[in-house]
Amino acid sequence: MTNRQSARSDETKKEIINAAEQLFSQKGFDAVTIREIAKLAGCSHTTIYLYYKDKEALLYKLSMPHLNDLYIQMEQTLQQMNFSVEEKLKIISKKYIYFCLQNKSMYSIFFNEMSSRVDEEPVTEINKLRLSIFNLLKTAVTNCLQIKSEQQILAYSRIFYFNLNGILSTYSYQHEPLEVLMERLIPTFDLAVEIMLEGMKGKCIGGEKIED
Repeated sequence: MTNRQSARSDETKKEIINAAEQLFSQKGFDAVTIREIAKLAGCSHTTIYLYYKDKEALLYKLSMPHLNDLYIQMEQTLQQMNFSVEEKLKIISKKYIYFCLQNKSMYSIFFNEMSSRVDEEPVTEINKLRLSIFNLLKTAVTNCLQIKSEQQILAYSRIFYFNLNGILSTYSYQHEPLEVLMERLIPTFDLAVEIMLEGMKGKCIGGEKIED
């Protein structure tokens, strides 16, 4: 392949990915067809199959770099020695929220399309990465609560994760600049984390068992 052909091929792949992202964000993953992506990208649907096996391959190409960046940011925070366990939980949670609000038209697709349950062994690479991100949150929650019951750890981590996504559903449609929104949100969010942890610690001390 000549340099010109290689450059043209790279440009075609870029146009396909851009078209897929635009259509997925507008219509949802399931509603979009390969032919629609091809039309917006300015190529034939057979051209797409030269580069990507199916829509799942496009989902992988779109999502993995973003999710991997988030994972690295969260993992690095957990490795820091100069933060308390509560501070680490707050920081990685805010990184998650910031990431999702920064990608508010796509974050649900990044995390939810063709996803598996967090208590099941993932098969695909994208679900392995999604589970790894959840497990970082689970580790941070566990470190704050100092509990050993795997059932309780998973239950409390799910509760915490549900609350994060509740925040996202509340603020995903705000039109103010993200930095301004985060500055306004952080004090209330920090308080919410403290209240959640206190409630969970109370449950642990009380010895009440949480059923799945």
